[in-house]
Amino acid sequence: MCGIAGWVSFTHDLTRQRPVLDAMGATQSCRGPDAHGHWLSRHAGLAHRRLAVLDLPGGAQPMTVRAPGGDLVISYSGEVYNHRELRETLVARGHSLTTRSDTEVVLHAYAEWGDGFAARLNGMFACAIWDTRTERLILVRDRLGVKPLCYREVPGGIVFGSEPKALLAHPGADRTVDADGLRELFQLTRSPGAAVWRGLRELPPGSLLTVDRDGPREHVYWRLQAREHADDLPTTVVRVRELLEDTVARQSVADVPLCALLSGGLDSTALTALAAAGARRSGAGPVRTFAVDFTGSAESFRTTELRETPDGPYVRVAARHLGTDHHDIVLDPRALTDPAVRHATVAARDLPGALGDLDLSLYLLFRAVRRHCTVAVSGEGADELFGGYAWFDHPAARRGGTFPWSALLGAVERESLALLRPEVAHRLRLAEHLADQYADAVRRAPRLPGEDDEEARMRLIGHLHLTRWLPSLLERKDRMSMATGLEVRVPFCDHRLVEYVFNTPWHMKSFDGREKSLLRAAVRDLLPAPVAERRKSPYPSVQDPFYAQALQDTAKHIAAERNDTLFTLVDNGWLTRAMAVDPAALDLGTRHGLERVLDLAAWIDLYEPHITLD
Repeated sequence: MCGIAGWVSFTHDLTRQRPVLDAMGATQSCRGPDAHGHWLSRHAGLAHRRLAVLDLPGGAQPMTVRAPGGDLVISYSGEVYNHRELRETLVARGHSLTTRSDTEVVLHAYAEWGDGFAARLNGMFACAIWDTRTERLILVRDRLGVKPLCYREVPGGIVFGSEPKALLAHPGADRTVDADGLRELFQLTRSPGAAVWRGLRELPPGSLLTVDRDGPREHVYWRLQAREHADDLPTTVVRVRELLEDTVARQSVADVPLCALLSGGLDSTALTALAAAGARRSGAGPVRTFAVDFTGSAESFRTTELRETPDGPYVRVAARHLGTDHHDIVLDPRALTDPAVRHATVAARDLPGALGDLDLSLYLLFRAVRRHCTVAVSGEGADELFGGYAWFDHPAARRGGTFPWSALLGAVERESLALLRPEVAHRLRLAEHLADQYADAVRRAPRLPGEDDEEARMRLIGHLHLTRWLPSLLERKDRMSMATGLEVRVPFCDHRLVEYVFNTPWHMKSFDGREKSLLRAAVRDLLPAPVAERRKSPYPSVQDPFYAQALQDTAKHIAAERNDTLFTLVDNGWLTRAMAVDPAALDLGTRHGLERVLDLAAWIDLYEPHITLD
């Protein structure tokens, strides 16, 4: 996994701009700690930071390939899991490849198929290709948006990078966050392409951007489509198993140590079981697994509406059943209160988050895992695809009118946003913005002709999760992992699996009346009974009362500093009241609000954004 950056200008001579290119690339050194490189011509410059995973000696970038009429140059991040099949096809068509790297395969695929190459790739990727023959840049992002890519138009061209920090290092950077950016910042659901910083845009998943002298143009090469599902239930269960076995096998290939993240839930245990079975067939040793826990969690655990059971007992059952080489990463809640850790998570995302300790502990988990492994397999995407969240069956979610997750999380989110100054809240009109987002999302969702209302509604709910909820989780996973130099792969986001299960009727996905019925049926024979029967349990949050007290104590220091930029957004009266609440009585909304304030303070300290309500 890597970090890419670049600058295309048809009005500047970029051959003298290596310091700028180096600075843009250096901001992403955590994404690629193993090597760095650059390529410069008069109108284009590409930078690259490498995390070596495949073909360690042969995958150096930017990579150049000679084509009839000129050179093709690539800066690429990600993994293409069907690179071996593509290599065979390209060689049969007369291409000569000199390395084992998937990067070279991607570049030759462009040489062979032009812009159509993206649709032939199976994987998670973001890449930039400069075609010297036509003086044209091509930016491509994978179908589900697992790998990030953003860009900004500048006079005469564009700048781009894996993360906003690369663009903010450009001398023409604008660090303004206006009202539109603040609306995106203070909502759980982000609009496709929105990047908060003014003028910055994320390339949407499944999209390709071309840039030439006529300017940039976005093209969609893939989107979810509604198709008739012809298989019966037994055939569907078998097909899901086949797809999972294939994608896990593909994503278990690496030239560096690989592991699995194991929570003791259905999703992660299923992936680990498939990986373990593959390891046994190949004669490899046991799969390494890692789980996160907190000191004192057994004593402080409390059942919540979304989390009925702690992970620990199920992790141990799963690890014993599968015979993994298991390691618990046990975090002291006090470690989460270290200001350096919060600053690291905010810097990783280039933005203040909304998840607080969930980001902090994930960052610390990945940092610990990276000491042992370079690649990890994770279960993101299963709940969105198979219907794992509690709100899939919530009456309010089924009635519609807003995003399904708002049925259970909306009240907490509104309480946390009480931190905003009244005039800021009035100006942003977040409720209206959310309604506009929802209406736009519904317009984009496909419907199968002749589908009954219930199936159509559940198809819509699935589409909303895959296009408006999952991208935020994938961004979080990418940023927290790459901040530590760890590559995380997500087999449930294989587009073949996504297309198949998205078009499987809801009555099959819930055929036994439980969440993720279809997935459970496809992998039940691999799982220990307690895990197979366990209900969905989200990523754990710290429940130690010490942590709530520490949030309030840190907020008191911030309040005493009276940061003018922070308090243009934050209501001082709300903060005073939140700091005075008994920590044991701190409700979830207020706690989330305090987390937001601390993240905002760290972000302002690190990035010095110019905030405007215009």
